[in-house]
Amino acid sequence: MAQLFTKDTQAIFWNNNKTAIQRMLDYDYTIKRETPSVAAIVAPTASGKFEKFFWGADEIMIPTYKTTAEAKAAQPQADVLLNFASFRTAYDVTMEALEIGGFKTIMITAEGIPERLARKMNQTARDAGVVVIGPATVGGIAPGAFKIANVGGTIENIVNSKLHRTGSCGLVTRSGGLFNELSNIIAINADGIAEGVAIGGDRFVGSVFIDNLLRMQDNPDVKYMILLGEVGGTEEYKVIEAVKSGKITKPIIAWCIGTIAKYYDSGVQFGHAGASANAERETAEAKNKAMAEAGIHVPATFNDLPAKIKEVYESLNIAPIPEPEMNVVPKVRRSKQFICTISDDRGEEATYAGFPISSVALPSTGKGIGDVISLLWFKKQYPKWATDFIETVIKTVADHGPAVSGAHNAKVTARAGKSVVESLVTGLLTIGPRFGGAIDGAAEHFKYADDNGLTPAEFLNHMKKQGIPIPGIGHRIKSLKNPDLRVKGLMDFAAENFPKTPLLDYARTVEALTTSKKENLILNVDGTIGILMVDMWRALGYPEEEINEFIASGTLNAFFIAGRTIGFIGHVLDEKRLAMPMYRHPMDDILYDVQKAEEI
Repeated sequence: MAQLFTKDTQAIFWNNNKTAIQRMLDYDYTIKRETPSVAAIVAPTASGKFEKFFWGADEIMIPTYKTTAEAKAAQPQADVLLNFASFRTAYDVTMEALEIGGFKTIMITAEGIPERLARKMNQTARDAGVVVIGPATVGGIAPGAFKIANVGGTIENIVNSKLHRTGSCGLVTRSGGLFNELSNIIAINADGIAEGVAIGGDRFVGSVFIDNLLRMQDNPDVKYMILLGEVGGTEEYKVIEAVKSGKITKPIIAWCIGTIAKYYDSGVQFGHAGASANAERETAEAKNKAMAEAGIHVPATFNDLPAKIKEVYESLNIAPIPEPEMNVVPKVRRSKQFICTISDDRGEEATYAGFPISSVALPSTGKGIGDVISLLWFKKQYPKWATDFIETVIKTVADHGPAVSGAHNAKVTARAGKSVVESLVTGLLTIGPRFGGAIDGAAEHFKYADDNGLTPAEFLNHMKKQGIPIPGIGHRIKSLKNPDLRVKGLMDFAAENFPKTPLLDYARTVEALTTSKKENLILNVDGTIGILMVDMWRALGYPEEEINEFIASGTLNAFFIAGRTIGFIGHVLDEKRLAMPMYRHPMDDILYDVQKAEEI
């Protein structure tokens, strides 16, 4: 893997660290990335489905998931995991991600992971061919392509340090703070960095110096490398051997900080867990000397490092790097109060889910109302058999005469002189559990029974224990001997056009049992619609969780509302066309039982 990150790299961010995510997105916008570098957020305790972030002056939505597995399944292209979990859970999060697979790089910010667990985690990743950056790291960057979280600091500092575009240096450090400082030093004395990694300050980290330098050796953008080590550990000696053996041929500039340790009477540990020399060869002075003897460019002191960088850079005669055009992140941004993901009226022609209205509305397009519903309700292009079924449902439920509660209310309101809208609303307000709600209920309960493998008898017992009549079963007039032709029509359509109808097949076995007890306990039109909607969504490839969400959110009831609206308007217009007077209910149809009020 010659390049750790590219301009197409996307990450899953574990833990909803909004500041760090926004910094990544601001960097993306500045360097003109086409896609956000954060594809998803894993937030186990979040209640929403997304978080809003700024993309320049506009906003974008990043989806959130409860688990890494869900995020990876939904965003399979994201091959970097940014593990911002605490040290208590960082190990488990990393091991789960390694088991899920599909990640090329995992970055771990937590420090203080128990060393036994860290060693096991790092070896598991190495065996899987996964690059681990950290633990105890700020991450890394491929300038002009991808940056992890807070690397480089603010946008202003990033541009000043030339981290907005590819340079020539490959930078590897332990320290995240010194990584930013070195980036600035390199920008002043050379042309910036091509790739940089802060491997982390814990004693046992995933990818070590040699891993990153060997990759940079193969990266054509890297012309020379800088290694900033520190007192403690022996990883620098692996780099020395690689230089001696010829595995690394590009120039290396190196320095180990901590040379001051020799002035202390006893051993001293610096800021990092790994920054403590347990033997002479682990001291900064010994490692600096060994690297210099191997031909690595080692300055006399850290203060001489900038001059050494300039010297090596100028000796390579690298062609100047042109400055790319950049976007400027606005200083003032305002969050939007509403979100729309189904239509857009900002262009020359409004769109339905990305399609110009004229491309679906005109007769010449061959599209129908079912196509419009599939776009505006589900943001999908349904096949013709599915859109035809939707239209069949709407036509089937459009009206059921003037006596049903909704039509009755609409007619009474119209006769009171109210407008079409006001009259329609009074009818629509009656739609609910007792009127139209059986569609939702049938889908919910029959799907539950089928999902849990209940036999028809077990399903009936289950509903009896719940104290709920089976939604979608029973008709006041129709029976086996007097079938509902609407139900027959829907079933015939499904038999001819649906790939398969497993839930309807199950419901028919339930109907066989209920009608054996009473002939009118048949599958009614509401039940048939609800059950076939589930079969439609299953055939279209929706996961069961999403189908359950459709049912819970009242999507099925929406089909009834859309259809019955046609009928209600018809009744309202009928009343107005006939100029019917104000309606007063006949007194002889009311049971009066008015007692004299008791005095308290």
